[in-house]
Amino acid sequence: MNHPAALADRYPTRTETETQVIAREDAVVQGSAQDGPLDSEELSSFEEKGYLSIDQLISPDELALFKRELSRLAQDPAVKQDERTVVEAKSDEVRSIFEIHRTNEIFAKIANDPRVVERARQILGSEVYIHQSRINYKPSFTGKDFTWHSDFETWHAEDGMPAPRAVSVSISLTDNYSFNGPLMIMPGSHQHFISAVGATPEDNHEKSLVMQGAGVPDAETLTEFADRFGIDVLEGPAGGAVMFDSNCMHASNGNVTPYSRSNVFLVYNSVENLPTDPYAAAKPRPEHLGSRDFTPAGS
Repeated sequence: MNHPAALADRYPTRTETETQVIAREDAVVQGSAQDGPLDSEELSSFEEKGYLSIDQLISPDELALFKRELSRLAQDPAVKQDERTVVEAKSDEVRSIFEIHRTNEIFAKIANDPRVVERARQILGSEVYIHQSRINYKPSFTGKDFTWHSDFETWHAEDGMPAPRAVSVSISLTDNYSFNGPLMIMPGSHQHFISAVGATPEDNHEKSLVMQGAGVPDAETLTEFADRFGIDVLEGPAGGAVMFDSNCMHASNGNVTPYSRSNVFLVYNSVENLPTDPYAAAKPRPEHLGSRDFTPAGS
């Protein structure tokens, strides 16, 4: 792959015969309490744990609007057939709809809202652009699990993101209980990059979006991480949000309960951390999975 010398691969992955754990070289928080709405205590907590919970980010009226739109999109046959939509392998229900900040006015508005963008800018210490957006559905009874992984590992290997200077914002559109497949994070794991074993299959995204495969750490390393860092189960009410570092080790269980779990998922990358060629794939993933439009969010 062709990478400028300044962007040499400091986080090699998918090349070795055994798993490697590489210490993170990049700062987690690159802004200060003077730069935005998060106070010094919140920033310190994010630095330490790799994530931050926000009890209420959107209003009840916005929540109702988003839920109506979520339902409408899931029932639209044209949306289901679109390449940006991922459906469950067995139930054929909608799992995710990508690039929602470009295709839908309602979700484009929240993706560029100061309540979200200013927090992302503050953590990353720069202007940010939207690397990826999607709405996720985890339907009652049939919502599938997503195994342990670091988003940055995929974005680095397959999108060419040089460093973990990106943050994800998950806005809850339903209540997150401990039992309906909420986000789980190993707090502190973001300070260590797990280099995965095995080459990236051609067009890996076509399978990995349904069930993660390439880039998944081995069971032994995951067990060591769980023993070392523990596992936080992120419960919270609809209308709240979780912000988490791109290198957090995270997962979610399947949902066998009657209570669905849905969220808006927005990824902000620093404009000083623009993707180049993929570090461990033959070509970049499609635009709707890893954007090459670096226009600053909120502008």
